Amino acid sequence: MAKGDSKTVKVISDSGPLGYVFFMAFIGALVYFVEKAEGLWEIILAFLKAMVWPVFVAYEVLRNLNIQ
Repeated sequence: MAKGDSKTVKVISDSGPLGYVFFMAFIGALVYFVEKAEGLWEIILAFLKAMVWPVFVAYEVLRNLNIQ
């Protein structure tokens, strides 16, 4: 490779305010589910539920809108 032939790639990751909203929703769901947990395994399950609850919300919204 000759001098000056180096190639650089600049990657910009910008989720903006939407990333903050999703993070706060995750924290809120985590607090909600952990409050109801009574043991270690239920706390672990609460963490997993907090990660996947948006999937179920989106599914129910699309099902109720009858989008096919």
